[in-house]
Amino acid sequence: MTSVVAKHSGGNVVLRIHFTADDLARTRMTAGLGPVAESIFALDLLAGQRSHLVHELRKHFQRKLGDRLAEMQQFGQEYQPIPDLLWMLNRRTPGEGVPAATGGRGAQQIASTVFEFCRSVVLPSWGQLRDRLELEREAQARIAISSGVEGLLGALHPRFYWNAPVLEIADAADRDIHLNGKGLLLSPAIFLQARRHALIESEKESGMTTIAFSVGAAEVGVDGLNDSWDAGEQALSALVGTTRAAALRVLTESCTTSVLSERLGISLAGASKHATVLRKAGLITTARNRNTALHTLTSLGRALLHKREGSLLMPSERFAS
Repeated sequence: MTSVVAKHSGGNVVLRIHFTADDLARTRMTAGLGPVAESIFALDLLAGQRSHLVHELRKHFQRKLGDRLAEMQQFGQEYQPIPDLLWMLNRRTPGEGVPAATGGRGAQQIASTVFEFCRSVVLPSWGQLRDRLELEREAQARIAISSGVEGLLGALHPRFYWNAPVLEIADAADRDIHLNGKGLLLSPAIFLQARRHALIESEKESGMTTIAFSVGAAEVGVDGLNDSWDAGEQALSALVGTTRAAALRVLTESCTTSVLSERLGISLAGASKHATVLRKAGLITTARNRNTALHTLTSLGRALLHKREGSLLMPSERFAS
């Protein structure tokens, strides 16, 4: 397990992540932590300080949520999504890490609220958000190629400082984390508030200590989330069904059935059923390892998701339940 040692020095509040040579070799970057993570970050953004960007995002979210926007804002203010909801992204027993002051809500009810926000607000725009995250990873990869991992860590974020062999992060809990040879997973995030980061000590899929860093919703722009995409999303939903369309968007990054069910906010049996239908339609493949099934989009699924349906002949009965 990750070793965390409390430390206070000089009155500075700094998170110190200690690297060995093995940690540097095993450090990698993913294109985002998925739609549930972005939903948590968006809820935190909504509950944060007012700004022109937040005002514009609220208007966009209003179109998606309607009267439920005020309820979601209150939810974000009640829980302070960062750090109170990060337990949903950790590899732990469900509900472990839920704050004591939960307003009477249990872990399942809290998760259901986040999943509802995810389905209404984040998943309809996931294709665009994912493309932006891929671009960020590619840009950071170029830095790593030219300057090495240490150069990447030093240039990653305004509040990150590389002081070999330690990555120092300002404005965080004052403590030390030793990676113990497992490396660090880095992830760009769109809806994290500017100049913020989020620490996940054992990320659900990889089990790695993970740092999500803000690339700024301002760089994406609210225009990148506007309703001009809705016609395409509605067409996709009409063809394969709303939940299966959401599943295709989620599967732009391969995941297991359990992760698929969590991201869609549906039962494990429901996720398995939808995956079966998509697999029979030739839109995903499934690789099995003992009791685990890993689902991945096929080229046909990617083509459909990227709205090149005009060249595809897929009878609607292939999607019959």
